[in-house]
Amino acid sequence: MSTAFVLFKCQPQMEKDVFIALLNLDCVTETHVAYGEYDLVVRIDFNNEKEMAKTLIGNMRSIPGVIQTETLIAVEA
Repeated sequence: MSTAFVLFKCQPQMEKDVFIALLNLDCVTETHVAYGEYDLVVRIDFNNEKEMAKTLIGNMRSIPGVIQTETLIAVEA
């Protein structure tokens, strides 16, 4: 299993709605509010890159209120 962290920029006043929508995705293991350039930080776990891409493009980026995402794929050192 692999892990990625996804940073979200949301439309003003939509942060809570995006947060709740993210909680309903099975691959999401953590969701946090952040202060700074990004509004939310989410940890996702996935079995392969195809599953990750489907989740990011098909599910997360289509949530109303999401302006931008940045994905950081974790690697073992």
